[in-house]
Amino acid sequence: MIPLILPGDRKLFSRRDILRTIGATAALAALPTFRSFGGEATGKDSLPMQFYKSLTEVQRAKICLPLNHAKRQYVSNWWYICPEERLNTFYTPDQQDLVKQIFESLHHPEYREKMNWQVQKDLMGQVKNTPSVGFFGTPEDKDFEFIYTGHHVTRRCNAHTDKGLGFGGRPIFYGNFAKAFRETKDHEGNPFWYQGLIFNEFYSALDGKQQEKILVGREPRDESPAQVIKKRKTDLPGLSGADLTPDQRTKLVETMRRMMACFRPDDVTATIKTIEDNKMVERLFISCYGGAYDIGSDRVWDTWQIEGPEMVWYFRGYPHIHGYFHLAA
Repeated sequence: MIPLILPGDRKLFSRRDILRTIGATAALAALPTFRSFGGEATGKDSLPMQFYKSLTEVQRAKICLPLNHAKRQYVSNWWYICPEERLNTFYTPDQQDLVKQIFESLHHPEYREKMNWQVQKDLMGQVKNTPSVGFFGTPEDKDFEFIYTGHHVTRRCNAHTDKGLGFGGRPIFYGNFAKAFRETKDHEGNPFWYQGLIFNEFYSALDGKQQEKILVGREPRDESPAQVIKKRKTDLPGLSGADLTPDQRTKLVETMRRMMACFRPDDVTATIKTIEDNKMVERLFISCYGGAYDIGSDRVWDTWQIEGPEMVWYFRGYPHIHGYFHLAA
Protein backbone atom coordinates (compact mmCIF):
# COMPACT_ATOMS: atom_id res chain seq x y z
CA MET A 1 0.00 0.00 0.00
CA ILE A 2 1.39 3.42 -0.94
CA PRO A 3 1.97 5.48 2.23
CA LEU A 4 0.56 8.98 2.23
CA ILE A 5 1.48 12.01 4.28
CA LEU A 6 0.34 11.57 7.84
CA PRO A 7 -3.29 12.52 8.43
CA GLY A 8 -2.19 15.09 11.00
CA ASP A 9 -0.64 17.15 8.20
CA ARG A 10 -3.94 17.55 6.40
CA LYS A 11 -4.84 20.61 8.44
CA LEU A 12 -2.20 22.49 6.45
CA PHE A 13 -4.16 22.22 3.28
CA SER A 14 -7.59 23.62 4.11
CA ARG A 15 -8.96 26.57 2.20
CA ARG A 16 -9.05 28.59 5.43
CA ASP A 17 -5.33 27.98 5.99
CA ILE A 18 -4.52 28.90 2.40
CA LEU A 19 -6.26 32.24 2.80
CA ARG A 20 -4.64 32.94 6.17
CA THR A 21 -1.16 31.90 5.05
CA ILE A 22 -0.69 33.71 1.75
CA GLY A 23 -3.40 36.36 1.71
CA ALA A 24 -6.85 36.40 0.21
CA THR A 25 -5.95 38.24 -2.98
CA ALA A 26 -3.20 35.86 -4.07
CA ALA A 27 -5.13 32.77 -3.04
CA LEU A 28 -8.26 33.71 -4.93
CA ALA A 29 -6.19 34.29 -8.06
CA ALA A 30 -5.73 30.53 -8.38
CA LEU A 31 -8.07 28.95 -5.84
CA PRO A 32 -8.41 25.24 -6.65
CA THR A 33 -11.69 23.72 -7.64
CA PHE A 34 -11.69 20.10 -6.50
CA ARG A 35 -13.57 17.69 -8.68
CA SER A 36 -13.60 14.03 -9.62
CA PHE A 37 -11.71 12.65 -12.60
CA GLY A 38 -12.54 9.30 -14.12
CA GLY A 39 -10.12 9.00 -17.00
CA GLU A 40 -10.85 10.72 -20.28
CA ALA A 41 -12.63 14.06 -20.19
CA THR A 42 -16.32 14.14 -20.99
CA GLY A 43 -16.66 14.14 -24.76
CA LYS A 44 -13.96 13.24 -27.24
CA ASP A 45 -11.55 16.08 -26.44
CA SER A 46 -9.00 15.79 -23.65
CA LEU A 47 -8.83 18.55 -21.06
CA PRO A 48 -5.73 20.09 -22.68
CA MET A 49 -7.43 20.01 -26.08
CA GLN A 50 -10.52 21.67 -24.62
CA PHE A 51 -8.25 24.41 -23.29
CA TYR A 52 -6.42 24.72 -26.62
CA LYS A 53 -9.69 25.03 -28.56
CA SER A 54 -10.86 27.74 -26.17
CA LEU A 55 -7.89 29.98 -27.01
CA THR A 56 -8.31 33.00 -29.23
CA GLU A 57 -5.92 33.55 -32.13
CA VAL A 58 -4.12 36.21 -30.08
CA GLN A 59 -3.70 33.78 -27.17
CA ARG A 60 -2.46 30.97 -29.41
CA ALA A 61 0.12 33.26 -30.99
CA LYS A 62 1.48 34.04 -27.53
CA ILE A 63 1.59 30.63 -25.83
CA CYS A 64 1.88 28.00 -28.59
CA LEU A 65 5.57 27.41 -29.19
CA PRO A 66 7.30 25.29 -31.86
CA LEU A 67 7.58 21.58 -31.15
CA ASN A 68 11.39 21.79 -31.04
CA HIS A 69 11.59 25.04 -29.05
CA ALA A 70 14.69 25.20 -26.81
CA LYS A 71 12.57 25.59 -23.68
CA ARG A 72 11.01 22.19 -24.24
CA GLN A 73 14.02 20.58 -22.56
CA TYR A 74 14.35 23.35 -19.95
CA VAL A 75 13.52 23.11 -16.27
CA SER A 76 14.24 25.24 -13.25
CA ASN A 77 12.96 25.65 -9.71
CA TRP A 78 11.27 28.94 -10.65
CA TRP A 79 10.43 29.93 -14.21
CA TYR A 80 7.56 30.78 -16.53
CA ILE A 81 7.14 29.32 -19.99
CA CYS A 82 5.35 32.49 -21.15
CA PRO A 83 6.38 35.16 -18.61
CA GLU A 84 4.02 37.87 -19.83
CA GLU A 85 0.97 35.60 -20.03
CA ARG A 86 -0.09 34.55 -16.53
CA LEU A 87 -3.12 32.53 -15.53
CA ASN A 88 -4.73 35.36 -13.59
CA THR A 89 -4.44 38.03 -16.31
CA PHE A 90 -4.32 36.44 -19.76
CA TYR A 91 -7.22 33.98 -19.62
CA THR A 92 -10.96 34.03 -19.05
CA PRO A 93 -12.38 32.52 -15.85
CA ASP A 94 -13.54 29.45 -17.81
CA GLN A 95 -10.04 29.00 -19.26
CA GLN A 96 -8.50 29.34 -15.80
CA ASP A 97 -10.87 26.66 -14.55
CA LEU A 98 -9.82 24.32 -17.37
CA VAL A 99 -6.16 24.80 -16.44
CA LYS A 100 -6.99 23.96 -12.81
CA GLN A 101 -8.72 20.80 -13.99
CA ILE A 102 -5.70 19.83 -16.09
CA PHE A 103 -3.28 20.40 -13.22
CA GLU A 104 -5.39 18.40 -10.79
CA SER A 105 -5.78 15.57 -13.30
CA LEU A 106 -1.99 15.15 -13.46
CA HIS A 107 -1.89 13.99 -9.83
CA HIS A 108 -3.14 11.07 -7.80
CA PRO A 109 -6.54 11.85 -6.24
CA GLU A 110 -5.07 11.51 -2.75
CA TYR A 111 -2.50 14.23 -3.50
CA ARG A 112 -4.46 16.79 -5.53
CA GLU A 113 -5.28 18.96 -2.56
CA LYS A 114 -1.64 18.96 -1.46
CA MET A 115 -0.39 19.80 -4.95
CA ASN A 116 -2.81 22.71 -5.22
CA TRP A 117 -1.72 23.85 -1.77
CA GLN A 118 1.94 23.82 -2.87
CA VAL A 119 1.22 26.06 -5.85
CA GLN A 120 -0.83 28.42 -3.67
CA LYS A 121 1.79 28.51 -0.91
CA ASP A 122 4.61 29.24 -3.34
CA LEU A 123 2.85 32.30 -4.66
CA MET A 124 4.30 33.79 -1.45
CA GLY A 125 1.39 36.20 -1.23
CA GLN A 126 2.23 37.80 -4.59
CA VAL A 127 -0.18 37.64 -7.52
CA LYS A 128 2.82 38.36 -9.78
CA ASN A 129 4.02 34.82 -8.99
CA THR A 130 0.94 33.23 -10.60
CA PRO A 131 1.88 30.28 -12.89
CA SER A 132 2.11 30.36 -16.67
CA VAL A 133 1.14 27.68 -19.18
CA GLY A 134 1.77 26.92 -22.83
CA PHE A 135 1.89 24.35 -25.61
CA PHE A 136 4.67 22.89 -27.71
CA GLY A 137 3.61 22.06 -31.24
CA THR A 138 0.13 21.88 -32.73
CA PRO A 139 -2.71 19.34 -32.60
CA GLU A 140 -1.31 17.88 -35.85
CA ASP A 141 1.79 16.74 -33.92
CA LYS A 142 1.63 13.36 -32.21
CA ASP A 143 3.86 14.76 -29.46
CA PHE A 144 1.74 17.87 -28.85
CA GLU A 145 2.54 18.93 -25.28
CA PHE A 146 0.88 21.02 -22.58
CA ILE A 147 3.18 22.58 -19.97
CA TYR A 148 2.46 24.24 -16.60
CA THR A 149 5.22 26.28 -14.92
CA GLY A 150 5.80 28.51 -11.91
CA HIS A 151 7.53 28.65 -8.53
CA HIS A 152 8.49 25.12 -7.52
CA VAL A 153 6.39 23.57 -10.26
CA THR A 154 6.86 22.24 -13.80
CA ARG A 155 4.39 19.67 -15.12
CA ARG A 156 3.96 18.33 -18.66
CA CYS A 157 1.59 16.03 -20.48
CA ASN A 158 0.64 14.93 -23.97
CA ALA A 159 -2.20 17.26 -24.93
CA HIS A 160 -4.10 14.69 -27.02
CA THR A 161 -5.21 12.53 -24.11
CA ASP A 162 -6.11 12.54 -20.43
CA LYS A 163 -4.38 9.18 -20.10
CA GLY A 164 -0.93 9.43 -18.54
CA LEU A 165 1.84 8.40 -20.94
CA GLY A 166 4.76 9.23 -18.67
CA PHE A 167 6.44 12.62 -18.74
CA GLY A 168 7.24 12.69 -22.43
CA GLY A 169 11.02 12.50 -22.16
CA ARG A 170 11.23 16.07 -20.87
CA PRO A 171 12.08 17.17 -17.32
CA ILE A 172 9.57 17.97 -14.60
CA PHE A 173 10.12 19.77 -11.31
CA TYR A 174 8.43 19.68 -7.90
CA GLY A 175 9.37 21.38 -4.64
CA ASN A 176 8.27 23.45 -1.68
CA PHE A 177 9.28 25.09 1.57
CA ALA A 178 6.30 24.63 3.81
CA LYS A 179 7.11 26.62 6.94
CA ALA A 180 10.54 28.15 6.44
CA PHE A 181 13.12 28.54 3.67
CA ARG A 182 15.54 26.46 5.76
CA GLU A 183 13.52 23.44 6.76
CA THR A 184 14.16 21.29 9.81
CA LYS A 185 15.14 17.64 9.55
CA ASP A 186 11.49 16.56 9.61
CA HIS A 187 10.40 18.94 6.80
CA GLU A 188 7.14 19.65 8.63
CA GLY A 189 4.21 20.09 6.27
CA ASN A 190 6.21 19.60 3.08
CA PRO A 191 4.06 17.53 0.69
CA PHE A 192 7.13 15.91 -0.91
CA TRP A 193 9.05 14.72 2.16
CA TYR A 194 7.23 11.39 1.94
CA GLN A 195 9.66 10.62 -0.91
CA GLY A 196 12.64 11.17 1.39
CA LEU A 197 11.19 8.79 3.96
CA ILE A 198 10.62 6.12 1.32
CA PHE A 199 14.17 6.54 -0.01
CA ASN A 200 15.49 6.05 3.51
CA GLU A 201 13.52 2.81 3.78
CA PHE A 202 15.47 1.59 0.75
CA TYR A 203 18.77 2.71 2.30
CA SER A 204 17.94 0.83 5.51
CA ALA A 205 17.48 -2.39 3.55
CA LEU A 206 21.09 -2.28 2.25
CA ASP A 207 23.96 -4.09 3.94
CA GLY A 208 26.82 -2.24 5.62
CA LYS A 209 29.16 -2.17 2.62
CA GLN A 210 26.39 -1.03 0.33
CA GLN A 211 25.49 1.77 2.74
CA GLU A 212 29.11 2.90 2.74
CA LYS A 213 29.15 3.00 -1.05
CA ILE A 214 25.83 4.82 -1.46
CA LEU A 215 26.99 7.68 0.79
CA VAL A 216 29.40 9.68 -1.33
CA GLY A 217 31.83 12.38 -0.23
CA ARG A 218 31.25 14.73 -3.13
CA GLU A 219 28.71 17.47 -3.76
CA PRO A 220 25.37 16.58 -5.34
CA ARG A 221 24.52 17.90 -8.78
CA ASP A 222 24.77 21.57 -9.61
CA GLU A 223 21.24 22.97 -9.82
CA SER A 224 21.81 25.14 -12.84
CA PRO A 225 19.11 24.24 -15.40
CA ALA A 226 21.51 22.66 -17.89
CA GLN A 227 23.40 20.63 -15.30
CA VAL A 228 20.70 19.35 -12.99
CA ILE A 229 19.20 17.11 -15.70
CA LYS A 230 22.40 16.30 -17.60
CA LYS A 231 22.53 12.56 -18.17
CA ARG A 232 25.97 11.11 -17.50
CA LYS A 233 27.41 7.96 -19.03
CA THR A 234 30.49 8.06 -16.84
CA ASP A 235 31.42 9.55 -13.47
CA LEU A 236 28.24 8.26 -11.86
CA PRO A 237 28.55 8.41 -8.05
CA GLY A 238 27.31 5.95 -5.46
CA LEU A 239 26.05 2.39 -5.52
CA SER A 240 25.52 0.65 -8.85
CA GLY A 241 22.25 -1.12 -9.50
CA ALA A 242 24.39 -3.94 -10.90
CA ASP A 243 25.69 -4.54 -7.36
CA LEU A 244 22.24 -5.04 -5.91
CA THR A 245 20.78 -8.47 -5.32
CA PRO A 246 17.71 -9.42 -7.38
CA ASP A 247 15.50 -8.72 -4.36
CA GLN A 248 17.13 -5.33 -3.87
CA ARG A 249 16.63 -4.43 -7.54
CA THR A 250 12.96 -5.28 -7.15
CA LYS A 251 12.86 -3.11 -4.03
CA LEU A 252 14.51 -0.21 -5.89
CA VAL A 253 11.83 -0.34 -8.59
CA GLU A 254 9.11 -0.49 -5.95
CA THR A 255 10.78 2.39 -4.10
CA MET A 256 10.67 4.53 -7.25
CA ARG A 257 7.06 3.55 -7.88
CA ARG A 258 6.07 4.55 -4.34
CA MET A 259 7.99 7.81 -4.52
CA MET A 260 6.01 8.77 -7.64
CA ALA A 261 2.74 8.32 -5.77
CA CYS A 262 1.77 11.99 -6.02
CA PHE A 263 1.50 11.78 -9.83
CA ARG A 264 -1.40 10.24 -11.74
CA PRO A 265 -1.24 6.45 -11.74
CA ASP A 266 -1.06 6.14 -15.54
CA ASP A 267 2.10 8.27 -15.64
CA VAL A 268 3.66 6.21 -12.86
CA THR A 269 2.83 2.96 -14.64
CA ALA A 270 4.22 4.22 -17.95
CA THR A 271 7.42 5.48 -16.31
CA ILE A 272 8.11 2.27 -14.40
CA LYS A 273 7.34 0.25 -17.54
CA THR A 274 9.98 2.25 -19.44
CA ILE A 275 12.53 1.56 -16.70
CA GLU A 276 11.73 -2.15 -16.59
CA ASP A 277 11.33 -2.73 -20.36
CA ASN A 278 14.68 -1.09 -21.03
CA LYS A 279 16.34 -3.02 -18.19
CA MET A 280 17.65 0.24 -16.76
CA VAL A 281 18.03 -0.76 -13.11
CA GLU A 282 21.49 -2.30 -13.56
CA ARG A 283 22.66 0.92 -15.24
CA LEU A 284 21.38 3.17 -12.44
CA PHE A 285 23.53 4.56 -9.63
CA ILE A 286 22.07 5.54 -6.27
CA SER A 287 23.77 8.10 -4.04
CA CYS A 288 23.04 10.18 -0.94
CA TYR A 289 24.88 13.07 0.65
CA GLY A 290 26.01 14.01 4.16
CA GLY A 291 27.45 17.13 5.74
CA ALA A 292 25.17 20.16 5.28
CA TYR A 293 22.91 18.01 3.10
CA ASP A 294 22.02 15.81 6.09
CA ILE A 295 19.87 18.20 8.10
CA GLY A 296 20.28 17.53 11.81
CA SER A 297 23.15 15.08 11.11
CA ASP A 298 20.71 12.27 11.87
CA ARG A 299 21.65 10.02 8.94
CA VAL A 300 18.12 10.28 7.60
CA TRP A 301 19.26 11.36 4.17
CA ASP A 302 17.64 14.55 2.93
CA THR A 303 19.46 14.62 -0.42
CA TRP A 304 19.78 11.75 -2.88
CA GLN A 305 20.13 10.97 -6.57
CA ILE A 306 19.11 8.04 -8.77
CA GLU A 307 20.73 8.45 -12.15
CA GLY A 308 22.03 6.65 -15.21
CA PRO A 309 22.66 7.17 -18.91
CA GLU A 310 18.91 7.50 -19.58
CA MET A 311 17.58 9.03 -16.36
CA VAL A 312 18.17 11.66 -13.70
CA TRP A 313 16.16 11.81 -10.48
CA TYR A 314 17.52 14.44 -8.14
CA PHE A 315 16.07 15.15 -4.70
CA ARG A 316 17.59 17.87 -2.53
CA GLY A 317 16.17 18.51 0.93
CA TYR A 318 18.59 21.28 1.93
CA PRO A 319 17.67 24.05 2.59
CA HIS A 320 14.25 22.87 1.39
CA ILE A 321 12.97 20.32 -1.11
CA HIS A 322 13.72 20.52 -4.81
CA GLY A 323 12.98 17.50 -6.98
CA TYR A 324 13.93 17.07 -10.66
CA PHE A 325 12.94 14.07 -12.75
CA HIS A 326 14.10 13.49 -16.32
CA LEU A 327 13.72 10.18 -18.13
CA ALA A 328 14.71 9.93 -21.78
CA ALA A 329 11.80 9.18 -24.07
